[in-house]
Amino acid sequence: MADDKDVLRDVWFGRIPTCFTLNQDEVTEREAEPYYLLLPRVSYLTLVTDKVKKHFLKVMRAEDVEEMWFEYEGTPLKWHYPIGVLFDLHASNNVLPWSITVHFKNFPDHDLLHCPSNSVIEAHFMSSIKEADALKHKSQVVNDMQKKDHKQLWMGLQNDKFDQFWAMNRKLMEYPTEDGGFRYIPFRIYQTMSDRPFIQKLFRPVSPEGSAHSLGDLLKEMYPDAITNDGEQKRYQVVIHGIEPLLETPLQWLSEHLSHPDNFLHICVIPLTHQPAG
Repeated sequence: MADDKDVLRDVWFGRIPTCFTLNQDEVTEREAEPYYLLLPRVSYLTLVTDKVKKHFLKVMRAEDVEEMWFEYEGTPLKWHYPIGVLFDLHASNNVLPWSITVHFKNFPDHDLLHCPSNSVIEAHFMSSIKEADALKHKSQVVNDMQKKDHKQLWMGLQNDKFDQFWAMNRKLMEYPTEDGGFRYIPFRIYQTMSDRPFIQKLFRPVSPEGSAHSLGDLLKEMYPDAITNDGEQKRYQVVIHGIEPLLETPLQWLSEHLSHPDNFLHICVIPLTHQPAG
């Protein structure tokens, strides 16, 4: 079970300084000042931006306001991806604060899901937890929980309550000692240079011979280009929660400690832009 509480806390309390600016095409009654916020990496944009919305609505007329959405350098930001994943995927090589543009019209239906209320976020979050538990425990743990237990997971995330969340989430991180880990590791590998949203396949934390699989083993099978061979120049960064874990790190440990609250290990593969030597 996940016992390294300091790691769990560091992951939970990771923040990204962000500057929200209103898109210049929006109609305002006076100039809209930017709004600064520390965004929690493990949450979702639409869950933590009520203050942003209120700030910009002060300078707008009600008839000019439709559904709020966010964009970074021309890319609409998918609210159903955790904030940390969006940052690592699109902006990790840029200076802080992260500059996000806020829109209130021309919602890009082909790029983004609508999010009319927090209940939509909750449904998405809980379906991810259930999917992860199907992979880890054949759904036995999540099915044994009561409705109030599910609510405790959601309220812990929504209200940024680490202890409340982990009091329940630790049950989802347990496994029989003799198994050596979960049945399968819930993971998603994201790339910016792909039309495919992410890679997600079945992968066990332990080999048939009983040895622990590492992050490198997962990448060799799922995304071999991300591995740098001897003598090659490094082409990709493999990032989880803004850090590059050693490829030797056991996958089971990563799943227990560096998964997002949705219980998935979100891995970003980011191409490195090599500067010509000058």
